[in-house]
Amino acid sequence: MMRLLRRALLLALMAAFALPALAQERSITVASTTSTEQSGLFGHILPIFTRETGITVRVVALGTGQALDVGRRGDADVVFVHDRAAEERFVADGFGGPRRHVMFNDFVITGPAADPARIAGLRDTAEALRRIATARAPFVSRGDRSGTHAAELRLWQLAGVDPATGRGQWYREIGQGMGPALNTAAAQGAYVLADRGTWLSFRNRQDQRILIEGDARLFNQYGVMLVNAQRHPHVKAADAQRFIDWLLSSAGQAAIASYRINGEQLFFPNADKPEPVS
Repeated sequence: MMRLLRRALLLALMAAFALPALAQERSITVASTTSTEQSGLFGHILPIFTRETGITVRVVALGTGQALDVGRRGDADVVFVHDRAAEERFVADGFGGPRRHVMFNDFVITGPAADPARIAGLRDTAEALRRIATARAPFVSRGDRSGTHAAELRLWQLAGVDPATGRGQWYREIGQGMGPALNTAAAQGAYVLADRGTWLSFRNRQDQRILIEGDARLFNQYGVMLVNAQRHPHVKAADAQRFIDWLLSSAGQAAIASYRINGEQLFFPNADKPEPVS
């Protein structure tokens, strides 16, 4: 009898210690663009979300194309990226959704103070790219299927320039994220298309500066999607949806708006407004 009582007590103690551990194991994986990570945004908002919900968030920071691939494989619960056309294909193909817009910032073109292509102050990004190509001035491309890379390619097309003709010469694809692209541009005195958030958090600027900004075509919208749990039953749909709902809520939108570097806001929440047509 005593042996049974001791065994019951031991099991009860084990269960008591296991419950807090189980409670701490609530977590989700978010596949996201490098800009949300390298700008410091996630470092600011994710602890707020975890404090409010008890759910921890593991971030896989990749270019948008690769992040969407992670979602397609079911290796993430949420995808949070910035290439609307690619996001809509992801939803249409049944890999997740619905897509919800969350926040925006903009792209800028940075380059050396010497500005060999003479683009500083132009309000027409297409003209700026034509001048860079004509001058054969070095331009660093992420070349990584990211949202920024996709935006860059659309802008070259708009400019009527095929940058592949300068590949390996003035057009330099590095196949890496925004931080490495900015570092490479700084080291080589090159131009680069960057999201403003990562640029503002970038410290190794050397003589790089913003030369092109303010063109409406540089608008940069971010969207979020739940990975399809019917296709991938292991997806933590309830906790993942909780994260999405929080991002779209007044609390999540306020957390995004409150992230600043040197007093400058990096991302602008717009979940409660109609999505702009970009």
